[in-house]
Amino acid sequence: MAEDIPHPRDVFGLQGHEAAEESFEASRARGRLHHAWLLTGPEGVGKATFAYRAARRLLGAPPAPEYGTLGADPAHPVSRQIMARSHPDILVLERVGEDGKPRKVIPVDEARKLSEFFSKSPASAPHRVAIIDAADDLNANSANAVLKTLEEPPPSGVLLLVSHSPGRLLPTIRSRCRRLTFHGLSEGDTAAFVRSHTNANAEEAIRLARMSVGAPGRAWALANAGAVAIDDAAKELLRDLPQVDEAAALSLADRFRGGEGATQFNLLFERLAERVHARVLAQAADGHGGLDRWASAWETLQRLPREVEAVNLDRADALFTALSELRDAARA
Repeated sequence: MAEDIPHPRDVFGLQGHEAAEESFEASRARGRLHHAWLLTGPEGVGKATFAYRAARRLLGAPPAPEYGTLGADPAHPVSRQIMARSHPDILVLERVGEDGKPRKVIPVDEARKLSEFFSKSPASAPHRVAIIDAADDLNANSANAVLKTLEEPPPSGVLLLVSHSPGRLLPTIRSRCRRLTFHGLSEGDTAAFVRSHTNANAEEAIRLARMSVGAPGRAWALANAGAVAIDDAAKELLRDLPQVDEAAALSLADRFRGGEGATQFNLLFERLAERVHARVLAQAADGHGGLDRWASAWETLQRLPREVEAVNLDRADALFTALSELRDAARA
């Protein structure tokens, strides 16, 4: 069985991002800490884990070198308060509400809390720290509320913004932040991480590492979601084209019901799109023409999950729409 994925506030180790940690710590040690940091890189690579590591140190936890440059002892009072979400000098904005349910965006009312939070002096620490995980989840109104805080930087405040797609953020937000870039780990390191946290075998661990593009957290989440089996199903659907195993397709559609069904649906479309994309690139490199239908099918695989979420379309219908276009592409 795979281990349950912990929240980043409960994670005390971080692999492969020593340069980012050393850069942040050097700024802190020199007393020249920027008021806002934009943490960019693939989802699941460790950006939020870094943010909590930085927060512990900014809030007064002493160094614990056995946990790395920004390491802190899990038993220290600051660490325990952050894990218990009871530290008065940290504010976290995230898509998951207080009831534990995910929201579509971080609402503007949440973002407006930043101004009041930073208007107060630290209660028990050298700094006040806010983490936005992820800034990509801000809507237009909440992004403008964050921008207002960035335009009036608090004297003792530090804002850490996690972003998987910084190009989607307001340019004025990006320009007011110092950026730290987090790159994916090597395939071998990511696979080793997967094997240490799940029951994946060596081959499955490599596949998950490749699917995640070197992001250990993403690979772990993929393992928990059954991504290898979903990828196998996508491979079989494409292999049999223009024939479609209706029974197999219906069986897949049955897995799309409810909240967890959304994860399965999105994952299947992701794996289909990735395999179609690889196919188009390979055939184009070999000089094959007539790839317009495949390119159109790839765009459909990219578009349909967004439309399903936006207007609550039936996921099974969306699957059969995509399969119909894939069949047309295979016949062309």
